[in-house]
Amino acid sequence: MPNSKVFPEWERSSHFCKKAGKNPGRIVISAVVHKRREGCLNLPSMQLRYYHYELAFRHPFTISRGTKTHQPTLIVELEHRGLTGYGEAPAISYYNIPVEKMIYDLESKRSFIERYALTDPERYWHYLHHLFPDNSFLVCALDMAAWDITGKLRQLPLYNMWKLDPSRGPKTDYTIGIDTVDKMVAKMREMPWPIYKIKLGSPDDLAIMTALRKNTDAIFRVDANAGWTLEQAQQIIPKLKELGVEFVEQPLEKGNWEGMKVLYKESSLPLIADESCVHEADVEKCRGFFHGINIKLTKCSGITPARRMIEAARGFGMKVMVGSMNESSVGSAAIAHLLPYLDYVDMDGPLFLKEDLATGITFDRGIVQIPRAAGLGVKYTGLYEKV
Repeated sequence: MPNSKVFPEWERSSHFCKKAGKNPGRIVISAVVHKRREGCLNLPSMQLRYYHYELAFRHPFTISRGTKTHQPTLIVELEHRGLTGYGEAPAISYYNIPVEKMIYDLESKRSFIERYALTDPERYWHYLHHLFPDNSFLVCALDMAAWDITGKLRQLPLYNMWKLDPSRGPKTDYTIGIDTVDKMVAKMREMPWPIYKIKLGSPDDLAIMTALRKNTDAIFRVDANAGWTLEQAQQIIPKLKELGVEFVEQPLEKGNWEGMKVLYKESSLPLIADESCVHEADVEKCRGFFHGINIKLTKCSGITPARRMIEAARGFGMKVMVGSMNESSVGSAAIAHLLPYLDYVDMDGPLFLKEDLATGITFDRGIVQIPRAAGLGVKYTGLYEKV
């Protein structure tokens, strides 16, 4: 009979059991069968679990592309050396990566994910990037979880690992989706805030902004979600400046570079790229067409490339924003730790939800308290009922 002594934690977390005449004991790892070869039991470095949610919004949310009442999202959970890291990837319909696709890819490459010997989240991102070349959303969630674990292993919050000052960073805006003026005003009164991001892209954009200005002295930011033509943008932007708008996000379709070249030269307001700046290579493309970029962690594939995008944009003299894709506090925590790098931030996702998936982030009229605990610094709670 093999020796029944249980392996110490560092051996149980390694890729395989060395031939030492030991038996790892009764260890259940993520419902995966691990085959014994030549007297050894092949054990994964990490254990993977995941949860699929349909997060209900407090109010229907409308942009120029459509309306939704729930946010589908995937939470991934990686366990390594007795510590658990979490990551999140919300699904966005027009990027054609539903949660079901993420789960299929996870299961098809589960063994590759689990057997990786995690030592450096940046190296892990490169591995994942090649493992899932067509699923940046899933790579983002796994990258986030790897950073969470790494921070916990080092007993440091992420901002501390990056040598950032948590007292620095911009206030987050609060987004008001397209609706009737009365309902948009009601949402502002329900959530008094120093900065509002107003979703536009309807025939009544100027009338909406004029009416909203009568009800608040707050700073306005405008996001057209690529909903304007060049001519419309040329007409409305000077009037938006008069109404106290700080900047305009993605005024034209993402492929309309000729139009953006003209608008960049003429605009009296800064122009921030969103749909036009998805991946790292897009940062340089936006130079000379936009004054800044809005990075979405899910779209760019995680914390690791986002930090490189921030550095690249700074090198080009561009403003930097990180935006929300309606993440819960799991994904929003990753944004929070990036705050000291940023000029602007839109991380109001948890405020939109009827019920959050984690605790640890607090909001006080735009001021975000960055979690001080190790890793992402949030405590995953889930909902009362997991899907």
